[in-house]
Formats: sequence, structure tokens, C-alpha cells
Amino acid sequence: MKRLVVVISGRGSNLDAIVSRRTAENWPVDIAMVISNRPQAQGLAVAAAHGIDCRVVDHTGFLTREAFDAALGDVLDAQAPDLIALAGFMRILSPAFCARFNGRMLNIHPSLLPAFRGMHTHQQAIDAGVQVHGCTVHAVMPELDHGPILAQAAVPVLSDDDAPRLAARVLDAEHQIYPMAVAAVLSGRCRLAHGRWVDSGRGAFDHAFHSWLMLPAA
Repeated sequence: MKRLVVVISGRGSNLDAIVSRRTAENWPVDIAMVISNRPQAQGLAVAAAHGIDCRVVDHTGFLTREAFDAALGDVLDAQAPDLIALAGFMRILSPAFCARFNGRMLNIHPSLLPAFRGMHTHQQAIDAGVQVHGCTVHAVMPELDHGPILAQAAVPVLSDDDAPRLAARVLDAEHQIYPMAVAAVLSGRCRLAHGRWVDSGRGAFDHAFHSWLMLPAA
């Protein structure tokens, strides 16, 4: 039984997508805990509704980013996770934290990286005049919104789009690819090797694996 911890800051829609896919497809995965840095995060109610243990590590109670990261890391270590999924976690993690969990963290970012790093990605895409936007699942590295790319999904940018309409379209895509990416890693289908993701063949339970996950053969 693999162990997954999901770390959130907000509404928890990607958390809900992961939990729902796990349940529907009977993954042999224990979602050991959901952790939020914000006590008011709506995702905590999502976790509770699914019967998942929750923990708040409130970043406002720490004087430095490093102190918060150390406390968060201790909570994570206690759960012995095989994988940590950042799902709308709105904190920049320190290099020490990234090193502590190197190779065990995924993030989903609302753009087709390397384009539009940082915040307000949907408005960035509209302002740039691109015709295609999307989302990216990647391994977490110390540099913001970098790290080996595991999965991407593209959506069109329509002529009458504003940022909220485009964001809703991208979020639907996130809900498709993030559970698939999590399943691919936890099943053993995808693994990091020498700084890149490789497809090691059919995993133990990754029937959700999709052609959006385009990787070289091992």
C-alpha cells in the first residue's frame, strides 16, 4: 500500500479529483493526510468529507520561511509518504525542504511550462496573445515552477476569454491529468532518473495512464 500526502492552501478541487479517482479505480493507495498552511482552507472540509486525516501547519505562526518548512517537513516525515502532491499550495519552498523530499514531490502549475511561471498565469496568457494555454505536472525543485515535466494538457484560448473563463477551462484539464500523473508515479510506471521522467512500462495499477503523459522509454 503506497502512502500519499496532499498539501493544500485553498479550495481543494485537485485534492477532490485525486481522491475521487483513487476511489473509483480502487488504487492501492492510502491518502495518509491532507495538510494545509491555512486554517480556513476549504480543502480541509473536502478532506474531512472523504474521511481523510487533516493537519494545519499555519505559516503565520513562524518567524521565517525556513522555520515553517522545518515544521511542515516534520509533519510530512511522520507520515512516511511515498509521494507528496502539492495541490494549490501557495508557498515557495526553501532549497533545504526541496532537498529533504527530493524526488517525492509533484506540483501542478496552471500554464504550459516553461511559459508563464509565477502568479496570474491566465491573464499572462491572454496578454501574450497565445492561442494555446494549459497546465503542467512537474517534479518540485528549489527554483519556482521548474523541475522535470511529467504531464501537460493544452486548452484553447478563445477570442472572448477573460482570465476567469480561461482559468475554469484549465482547471478542468488539471482535474484530468493530476490524478493520472499521481497514479503513474505511485504505480511505478513513471520514475525520475538523472533529472528526467522515464516511462518504465505498465505499472501496478495505473490503468488511468493517458497519452498526455508523453515520456521516453526507460
